[in-house]
Amino acid sequence: MHSAVEVIRAKRDGLRLSDEQIDWVIDAYTRGDVADEQMSALAMAVLLRGMTREETARWTAAMVASGETLALGGVGRPTVDKHSTGGVGDKITLPLTPLVAACGAAVPQLSGRGLGHTGGTLDKLESIPGWRANLSADEIRDRLRDVGGVVCAATEGLAPADRKLYALRDVTGTVESVPLIASSIMSKKIAEGVESLVLDVKCGSGAFMKDLDQARELATALVGIGDANGLRISALITDMSAPLGRAAGNALEVAESVEVLRGGGPPDVVELTVALAREMLDRAGVSDVDPAEVLADGRAYDVWCRMISAQGGDPEAELPQAAHVETVTAPASGALTRLDAYAVGLAAWRLGAGRARKEDSVDHAAGVLCLVKPGERVTEGQPLLELRTDRPDTLAGAREALAGAYDISGADVEPTPLILDKVTADR
Repeated sequence: MHSAVEVIRAKRDGLRLSDEQIDWVIDAYTRGDVADEQMSALAMAVLLRGMTREETARWTAAMVASGETLALGGVGRPTVDKHSTGGVGDKITLPLTPLVAACGAAVPQLSGRGLGHTGGTLDKLESIPGWRANLSADEIRDRLRDVGGVVCAATEGLAPADRKLYALRDVTGTVESVPLIASSIMSKKIAEGVESLVLDVKCGSGAFMKDLDQARELATALVGIGDANGLRISALITDMSAPLGRAAGNALEVAESVEVLRGGGPPDVVELTVALAREMLDRAGVSDVDPAEVLADGRAYDVWCRMISAQGGDPEAELPQAAHVETVTAPASGALTRLDAYAVGLAAWRLGAGRARKEDSVDHAAGVLCLVKPGERVTEGQPLLELRTDRPDTLAGAREALAGAYDISGADVEPTPLILDKVTADR
């Protein structure tokens, strides 16, 4: 018979937890037999002592086993998903899901809401009139069979242990533990029941992982867990030092995603969408279609319209428009050499695009438009950024967040590559 104190002591002393200890403590915590203060102590021990790849994989499997899994075997297509670790202007799920569906795979994109400076996919889509985030497991399967793609909230029964532990980590200073981050992400993805998964691990000022070594550590942990749990999995490490695309904010990002699906949009959004689509199709074993062609010829946009309509939304409806718009102008002429992603995300959050607490509402029209991106030239007095909000009292805070967020130089600069590295199970 195991006890919480025994498991805490073992990890405190740097020992490897046995499979039985991990299974017991996750199950007992989910049932309420292990108290929050005991799990807090164990989470801190994991943060300080770490876990092996095998421990982390077993911890993840135990969290999956704490609830239900989606059975997706009957949807008639290979199933594949994408997960991003979050960033500023990261609307890639919106064009990517219908694109991969249009190429012949099924994409069950169970997404979340934003907190702090990173946006949430569900918040973005809820700026579309009538669109519904909450679907039952049967509705998810129906949408995958009929449309090929679905973006929705996770059902309550998926990985309940993660839901409890995530809330605990947030208030106990244990968020930064790579094994706990990796197992949190992967438990929900494995519980989805997909066969393949591609990860977009962000790296830079606007990401959780600030440098390439940190990002590689997380990507390696995530891929290791997925591989140990039978997923065909890989990870791209991508740059998040500057915002992705030109829009940061819910309705603004939906509008930009629609531009991409109609064959236009910012080159970096198009590049990453196509790169992730190729990787997803490769993992899913779909090799006879070029996602770049499917994006350019409108087939992905057709699936987008069907996908939005299938969840009660009107893809033709006008999106919310901000009542107040203020422009930030360039203080000098030259090339924009830096536009800090975190600062732009913080400004968008202060304008109302994000939330400080999970229960807060968001202003769907609020956000920041980046009229100039790093590498582009600007003249003194030219509009650089556009601040949008329904609450004019938020503009001063947004301006403050952007102070020192950009540099302009007389010399041209080479833009940073968007895709920095790739991690697979054999690396």
